[in-house]
Amino acid sequence: MLINIKKLNPAAIIPTSGSKLSAGYDLYACLDSPVTIRAHKTEKIGTGLSVEIPEGYFGAIFARSGLASKSGIRPANCVGVCDSDYRGEYIVPLHNDTDEDYTVCHGDRIAQMIVLPYLSVEFIETGELSETDRGSSGFGSTGK
Repeated sequence: MLINIKKLNPAAIIPTSGSKLSAGYDLYACLDSPVTIRAHKTEKIGTGLSVEIPEGYFGAIFARSGLASKSGIRPANCVGVCDSDYRGEYIVPLHNDTDEDYTVCHGDRIAQMIVLPYLSVEFIETGELSETDRGSSGFGSTGK
């Protein structure tokens, strides 16, 4: 699949994959100067890019596993959703889950994007839903 991408800043870095079979494409910080994310705080980090995701797909923005597990830095919204009709800059709100400040510099890999399909649905209000064995049993109800 070919996806159009526009550099909003000439210093922006086009997403890359870590290997031939990687699902995620690394997103890079595009900053004029370093940004420090204080302990337990969030900062919005721009990528300097706008992406034209095809209709029927969306860009899912996930944490980079190494950054999250080793440094405690993750997207504040856990998973970002970039719709196919959005043409603005991809900005990642990074949250620092640690007790130490963390500095993000231009060119740092800050998140990963996976392009995923979605189903467009229409909701129909009804007074009754079909019966299942599980019914309305919720969290932890399966005993596992």
